[in-house]
Parts: sequence; C-alpha cells; structure tokens
Amino acid sequence: MIIVLKPGISKQQETAVLREIRKRGYRPHVMRGVARTVIGAIGDELTHRSLETLVSAFPRAVESVMPVQKRYTLVSRDAHPAGSTIKVRGRTIGSRQFHVMAGPCSVENEKQLLKTAEAVKAAGATFLRGGAFKPRTSPYDFQGLGEKGLKLLAKARQETGLPVITELLSEAHTEMVAEYTDIIQIGARNAQNFQLLIAAAKTGRPVLLKRGLSMKIEEWLLAGEYVLANENCNLLFCERGIRTFETYTRNTLDLSAIPIIKKESHCPIIVDPSQGAGRADLVSAMCKGAAAMGADGLLIEVHPNPSEAWSDGAQQVSLDVFKRLMEELRPFVQAAGREMANG
Repeated sequence: MIIVLKPGISKQQETAVLREIRKRGYRPHVMRGVARTVIGAIGDELTHRSLETLVSAFPRAVESVMPVQKRYTLVSRDAHPAGSTIKVRGRTIGSRQFHVMAGPCSVENEKQLLKTAEAVKAAGATFLRGGAFKPRTSPYDFQGLGEKGLKLLAKARQETGLPVITELLSEAHTEMVAEYTDIIQIGARNAQNFQLLIAAAKTGRPVLLKRGLSMKIEEWLLAGEYVLANENCNLLFCERGIRTFETYTRNTLDLSAIPIIKKESHCPIIVDPSQGAGRADLVSAMCKGAAAMGADGLLIEVHPNPSEAWSDGAQQVSLDVFKRLMEELRPFVQAAGREMANG
C-alpha cells in the first residue's frame, strides 16, 4: 500500500500515522519528496489489517491510500510519481543533469588510474569508475587488486574530486568497499544475490544495480526492491546488455529498458555501453542512443592503452576517443531535454 501524507503536517502527526501503520502489521518505508511525503507500507494485505481507513482515522494528515498491484511496491513509480534523485558529493543523479561515470575496467596501478582519472575529468566525466574486485569467468584471469585497488581509487578521488563507483562482490568485503567508495555497484552476476543486495543496502551508500545476464525486467525491479526494503532509498538501475542468440556483440544492449524503467520506476537509470556490446567501436553510437532515449547517465570503460589492459581491453575506449565522445554526446543529451553535468 502507498500512503500519501498531506503537505505541511507536523512531525507528531507523521509519527502517529507511522505508529498506526506498524500497529496494523505493516513495516513503513518513508520517502520524502519536495512537495509530498509518501509512505510505502510493506506487508501481506491478506493477513494484516486494512490501511484504507487511515484517511478517515487521520483526516488532517493522510491525503490518500492507494493499493499497489505490482509486486515491486517501493521501486514502483506509484510510490514516487515525480521520480527520485540521488545526491553524491554535491552531484545529483536523476535531475536534469546528465552524468558520465568513466574509468578503467580494472584498477591496475597508480599511474594508470590517475592518468585515466585526470583525463576523464578534463573531458567532462563527473564520476570515476574502476574495478578493485573483478568477477572473471576463468579463475586464472586477473581478479583485481582488492583493497590496494580501493585505496588507489580513494587517492584518485582526493586528487581529482571525482566521486568513486566500484563493484562489491562478496558480503565479506562490504564494510571495506563501503569505506572507500561513494556508490556501490552490484554486477550482473550478482544481480539476484539477495543477501549481497541487503548487505550493500545496509551500508547506506547508493547502490547501482546492473541487470542480470538473462534477467527479465520484473526480476530486475524486484531485485531493486531488496535495496529500498532495507532502508536505503538511493537505488540506481543500470542496463548493461543481456545474453541473446546474437554473437556479433558480447551482449545485446536493451535500450528499450530505459523508457520501461522510467515508466515503471522512480529510480534513475544508467546505461553501460561498454559491457552492453563488448566492442569499443560501438560504444560511441550506443552512448548517443542511450542519451537520446532519456537515460540519466552512462557508465563507460576508459583506458590509456586498451590493447594492454589487464581485463576487457576490447571494450574499453582510449582517452582520445573518450574526449571526442564527450564532445559529440552533448547535442544528444540536449535533445532529450537534459544538460551535461559539470565535474
């Protein structure tokens, strides 16, 4: 159920409504907007007492009570019709500003990371991405630098001012990753690792949830529900391509997911064109398509020398290509009614 509170009510009135919701067997989840406060009531409506009477029970505080037929209650746009925004170190994702998160697939060493961080910032990126822990198909491939990589990301943030996004692979590393990063990424392989999602949510850090390799959109939305249901309202979805019969590209980037997520959910959506195709020569075109279709931002893999990258070199663009891409991207962002965010 979704309970919409009237504007301007007192803290005491809100507390009384929350108390009554709990009394009737539900767990309230408060979402505060600019003009309205909305409460998502989590629970089984078949076994708990009805909430429909809250309007008459609290006429000065409750504006309306709406049942949500969808299985994803909190991520649903019904819960937050205006759309939600996420603030990270002075940057707002989900607003009119379009953000680009860029950096190497893997953190390899200090020189590689700092050179990339400085270059992507100069080109207009507003976040630094980089993998400290890498999920690899083969156990013999480079698995990342671990905590050393996290420390290098923190150093790059200190020197450039760019907030950091990096992937969390294990519950055992949750506190460590949360200490060094600004946004926790949950990758495609872990998109339905629900205990990991809960652990990430409980850090309080924003969580970027990538779509699983063969994940239906409803499954993706329900996975996101785990984040919001664990007292973390800062969720971003990330379309990164799904596995299909096609072999020309590594994955099939589903750009239709952008308007679908915008319709179904209030959470921002980011697009990863690097993983989406697995080919650097297609990244630029797919970035432009994602921007034109209304994505809130991009997650792009960039490397000083892709041919020498320790992981996924074929899908990483060079520093020069990234700079040119950022220049070419601007009119597509503007066509979607947005503007490029400033670092």
